[in-house]
Amino acid sequence: MDGGQIAALIAAGAFLMLVLVLAVPILRLRHTVDAATRAINDLNDRTAPLLGGAATTIDNVNTALTQVHTSLDGVNIQLAKIDTMTGHAQNVTANVANLATVVSAAAANPLVKVAAFGYGVRRAAAARRQAEDEREVRAVIKQRRRAAKRGAES
Repeated sequence: MDGGQIAALIAAGAFLMLVLVLAVPILRLRHTVDAATRAINDLNDRTAPLLGGAATTIDNVNTALTQVHTSLDGVNIQLAKIDTMTGHAQNVTANVANLATVVSAAAANPLVKVAAFGYGVRRAAAARRQAEDEREVRAVIKQRRRAAKRGAES
């Protein structure tokens, strides 16, 4: 064996030692990559049903929102009808108020006159009754005085 072969043999041994030294971290790295691959696959298996459930929930929410939109359209139509009815009721109320003003103005003047006439009649009747009462009292007083004079003369 010559020197070149021995050097080649030493180089091969050194290379083998290098491969053995590097094999240990590479094997450990392989185990780490395998564990990460298993974790990713497990996460993928768990995420797929969650995403499916989320998609179903979003579809249900979209259906509910469509129904709510339809209901709101119906409510808006009914509110438009109520606005129309409210406008008509407002017109009727204004007409009734105007009619009441006209009737009040037409009836108030004669009613005031009738009320004043009634008050005047009551006052006149009360004054007449009071005058009659005063005449009766004066007549009674005169009769008593005359009777007192007659009683004093006798």
